[in-house]
This record gives sequence, structure tokens and C-alpha cells, in this order.
Amino acid sequence: MKAAIFTLDTGLYRARKESTAASALKRMLEQVGFEVKAAGVLPEDKKVLSAVMQRLADTEAVDLILTTGGVGIQKRDCAPDVVEEISDRLLPGIPEAVRAYNIRHTKKAILDRSAAGIRNHTLLVNLPESAKAAKESLEYILPELVYVVEKVSA
Repeated sequence: MKAAIFTLDTGLYRARKESTAASALKRMLEQVGFEVKAAGVLPEDKKVLSAVMQRLADTEAVDLILTTGGVGIQKRDCAPDVVEEISDRLLPGIPEAVRAYNIRHTKKAILDRSAAGIRNHTLLVNLPESAKAAKESLEYILPELVYVVEKVSA
């Protein structure tokens, strides 16, 4: 199984800094057998994210694409919009479960607009921005993500 992880943060992108969230997610994925083929920071730009995700999914370079950040209510928060636009099928239960899980820690979880879907044979999932929330969210849904990847890529 192959994966890609992208943090959407224009400031980090411009400063050429690494994402602590992506590093934590990479370790978690590797522990369950994923090979992380790409991990990095992208600007909060709908066209850029869409192009990257479509290219990876359409070439079947990866089976799973995770994003962190860009799921809020500000105009620049575009990750859910991209997933909804480029997916062949949406999987609303994944972000619903993550929001329900995270509401235990903060009521701001109700403002999360995350989405999940499948494009070709690739699972696309938005996770929260903070490293802690992204890590805890992935930990919560990881068995189901592995299941989906195994079924979709078969």
C-alpha cells in the first residue's frame, strides 16, 4: 500500500518548513504497512491541490492521499472542496466519524468541513490541521482506511 500526505499551509510552504502533522501521520502509516511515497507542504490553493491529487490518483501512484489543514471556514480552506469535486464517490461517514470523535475535545469540531472520497482506486481523506488532532483522528479511523484501501485497490 502506498500513500501521500500533504499539509495545506501557505506560510509553511513559503518558508519551506516541514509539517509536524505530516511527520506524525507518516510514522503511523508506516507502522501499518504503508509506503509513504510523497509527503510535504502545499499552499492553500485549490488549483494546486486539485492538480496534485488528481495526478497521484489518476496515475495510481498511491492508494491513499491524506491532507491536513484547509478544512475550516475561511475562504482559503479548500481541501474539502477539492475532494468533493474530484471524487468519483464520496464517503461521508469518514469525516462524520472524525468530527464526532473530535467533538469530545472541542466544540469547534462542528466547524470542520472535512471530506473523504474515492477517485479511481485512490482513497482521499481530509484530516484536521493541528498535529495532535490529525494524529488522533488518523489513529481512530486507520483500521477502516486500511480496509477501504484494500477493497478499492483490489
